Amino acid sequence: MRNSRGPRKLGRTSSHRKAMLRNLVTSVLEHERVTTTDARAKEVRPLAERVITYGKRGDLHARRMALRMVRSQTVVRKVFDSVAKRFADRQGGYTRIIKLGRRQGDGAPLSIIELLPDETSRKEAAAASKKGQKKAEKKADKKTEKKAGSAKVKAAKPGGAKPTQTQKPGASVSKKKAGGGQKKGRSGQA
Repeated sequence: MRNSRGPRKLGRTSSHRKAMLRNLVTSVLEHERVTTTDARAKEVRPLAERVITYGKRGDLHARRMALRMVRSQTVVRKVFDSVAKRFADRQGGYTRIIKLGRRQGDGAPLSIIELLPDETSRKEAAAASKKGQKKAEKKADKKTEKKAGSAKVKAAKPGGAKPTQTQKPGASVSKKKAGGGQKKGRSGQA
């Protein structure tokens, strides 16, 4: 039983932890995808979602509250202009955490925290993938038809394909022309 379930300390002092989380929130909102450790991602998620909720409110006080957490005014402008509109119909849950595995050097569990794509782009991506699958099927059909057609042509020819020659006639290389003769030593003898 863990009685004092406070926030994760992440091995830092409170000021260092606060600065690190503010930087991480800014990066998540700016790049919309960040790879970090599981514990950091779980701590950043509610902070990033709170800033997006401020963006959905859209008033001056909400903008000032967002600027308390986010380090860049351009990122706050992006959140209030585009990201808030993207999640206008969604009631929370703007981010997702995807587990990656362990880090090579120290074995720390890694994950990706990213903003969810908007509904329209997800529908467009699904439609594009269906189109891509249809095109791939058509290409595969054409390749199989082409292979079947070329196999029929080869079978129809008597003797099949010509054997390839390794060296053209008249292209023999003599040692003198290629400079492969004996070299003169110091004494000048051949």
